[in-house]
Amino acid sequence: MSVAVHPLPSSPGLAARMLDRLPQFAERILASGLGSTPQAADLPEDHFLEVLPAIYGCAHAFLHATEQRREFGQEEVAELILPVVRHHAEDRLPLRLLMEAVHLSARQVLREAVELADPSELTELVDFGDRLLQLLMHITAITVESYGDVEQSIYHAEREARRALCAAILRGQPAEELAARADIALADRYTVLAIQPRPEDQPAAVANLLIRRRIRLLQHTLDRLANAPTLHTFDGASGIALLPSGSDLDRVETSRLATELAEQFDADVFLAEIPAATRADVPVAARQAAELAELARLLGRPGGAYRFDDLLLEYQLTRPGPARDRLAERIAPLLRSPHLMETLDAHLRHGPDRKAAAAEIHVHPNTFSYRLRRIAELTGTDPADPNGSRLLAAALTVHRLHPMPDDAAG
Repeated sequence: MSVAVHPLPSSPGLAARMLDRLPQFAERILASGLGSTPQAADLPEDHFLEVLPAIYGCAHAFLHATEQRREFGQEEVAELILPVVRHHAEDRLPLRLLMEAVHLSARQVLREAVELADPSELTELVDFGDRLLQLLMHITAITVESYGDVEQSIYHAEREARRALCAAILRGQPAEELAARADIALADRYTVLAIQPRPEDQPAAVANLLIRRRIRLLQHTLDRLANAPTLHTFDGASGIALLPSGSDLDRVETSRLATELAEQFDADVFLAEIPAATRADVPVAARQAAELAELARLLGRPGGAYRFDDLLLEYQLTRPGPARDRLAERIAPLLRSPHLMETLDAHLRHGPDRKAAAAEIHVHPNTFSYRLRRIAELTGTDPADPNGSRLLAAALTVHRLHPMPDDAAG
């Protein structure tokens, strides 16, 4: 498609003046596009941060080409926008939503041009609009083709084979044939990593988009750090990754990985690591790692990486058995008195410093002491006694992970 080139005035033309003002209206272009669509409005504020540089770069190149009276070709456009378009396609952002956003953004560019143009620049404005339509044509073609390519590749046979291989190892099933299909050499030992972001309430459509985005980000992060394809069953909410012992990724500090994933997911991420499990032991190690990650989250621990040594006592306390049930019964008399539960929790965290514990829950120290005596009366265990304090701390841990039914509080 050829673009008619009209002579431009010797003074700074429309494209040059828009180029100077681009920093002022670039965000308005984004706001008029993705930022104003209803579904996109429900997403986290930073979800489209990667879009703004692409918009700015593409607009800058387009205006510069227009100022120089040269064609802004499809290859040049693709180089600027293709990475972002592919990310949206991998996240399965609806194509209709993205195309509507692109056209709304283009309308905003045209509005900016109309507002800036002088009445004497009608010919130049028409030329600008013609070039903008050509840019829109290129973006549309690139986006549609990219979505088609990703749709064909996102569930590529090798990727599905890797997930099937990981699932087979986690179930303790024969995996040699699946490993050959996935073109991955089986390791004798694996570091088993449970991955569990903190759950968040999101509208259904947005939640699905965020889940797919998290799967993509996790896969890219693991593959990048490992410098090779990695095995995992992460579904956006939880999952297990298998890291061959001695690999590049296995040598990465798990706490660093947790921090990086938390930044990418914009949510706390709990990782539980069990190193050097033999392939035969992987199923048991995976269950234990998943339990550890959930345990850290339910106990209110900060996001990060955990091993057995970090949660030994809490893990053992929560194993099924008569001792766990008896511990739960010990704290049952307090369940209908939230103020006593709050007092006990503060006491266990502050120990003998009753003044600090009382200040934390905004009561007088005398009131705090009275509540401790009331806890002792109801449970038969004195929280001021070291042995009683340890017993009630264990009972509180059990309650947090395995709450008793309401009728048990009676």
